[in-house]
Amino acid sequence: MPDQKPDSPQESPTPQSQVRVPEPPAPATQQQGRQSQGQQQNQQRWTDISVVIPLYNEEESLRELHQQLRTTLSRMNVRYELLFVDDGSTDKSFVVLRDLKRRDKHIKIIRFRRNYGKSAALSVGFEKAQGNLVVTMDADLQDDPAEIPALKHRLDEGFDLVSGWKKVRQDPLTKTVPSRLFNRVTGLLTGIRIHDFNCGLKIYRRDVVKAVKVYGELHRYIPVLAHWEGFRIGEQVVRHRPRKFGKTKFGIGRFWKGFLDLLTALFTTRYSRRPLHLFGLWGLAAALAGFLIDAWLAVEWYLGRTALSNRPLFLVGVVLMILGVQFISLGLLGEMITKSQSTGEQYAIKDYIR
Repeated sequence: MPDQKPDSPQESPTPQSQVRVPEPPAPATQQQGRQSQGQQQNQQRWTDISVVIPLYNEEESLRELHQQLRTTLSRMNVRYELLFVDDGSTDKSFVVLRDLKRRDKHIKIIRFRRNYGKSAALSVGFEKAQGNLVVTMDADLQDDPAEIPALKHRLDEGFDLVSGWKKVRQDPLTKTVPSRLFNRVTGLLTGIRIHDFNCGLKIYRRDVVKAVKVYGELHRYIPVLAHWEGFRIGEQVVRHRPRKFGKTKFGIGRFWKGFLDLLTALFTTRYSRRPLHLFGLWGLAAALAGFLIDAWLAVEWYLGRTALSNRPLFLVGVVLMILGVQFISLGLLGEMITKSQSTGEQYAIKDYIR
């Protein structure tokens, strides 16, 4: 019998669907961008709390504040970072911060070239914060870092922003009395029932600080801005300590500016997309009042009871109608501007399920 050669195994053709064509390598700039994004996401994932501390000429309090923060956050057993935002200090605050940075890797320092204000410092701090939760506090030691666990516990009850309430204030009457009036008026006009809008000690979820845009002097109204973005606002009583070093950087004039900023906050939250609702309301009221006044005087003149030449009230009615028309026209112009700039508008989305 002829020798039979063993059957050699036949290679089955590879299905076309399983053939993998190697992709061309991405450019170096793209690879670096992906690596930096991956590093940033990994850092965000492993940072629980970011503490943003705006400061201006607080060199004497920084070391003590840093020690108190380390003690509190270490007891909480969380991964954290401390973002000190030096708002153009003219003393040795930056020197102290740089010395603390050498000994504590949790510290990050942002230094402005000049003094821009607290809103600017918070805005930049929010942008750089990597934590899932963000705490803000002043650097003058009046805010107690030991209150952070209570604020976090309150946040866990379902709130997105919890503002501190300095129920017992360690400030002179020149600050406490205007502050109470300011808070009551703000609560009345905004509908947000908290007692202390301007308390520097607050805790936020990450979504809040990334959605709220703080500029000018609107840091006082962050709860208002967050509320109108759809976030839940809560309050927690906190301890307020007397100032230990230096003197306050704010005078009585800030409350007058605060009321003007309140108008800005109300307009940019309630009426920025419907300006006619604001101007048109006042315009209709003025025009209607002027029309009723002049109509009544016209009836009096027709019946021969009075002459219009000696009635200043007639001119008041005319002026009111003119003002009413101007207000309505201003509102319509605002509507046209809003409509022309409404493309690409962004909205705060809570959930996105695909």
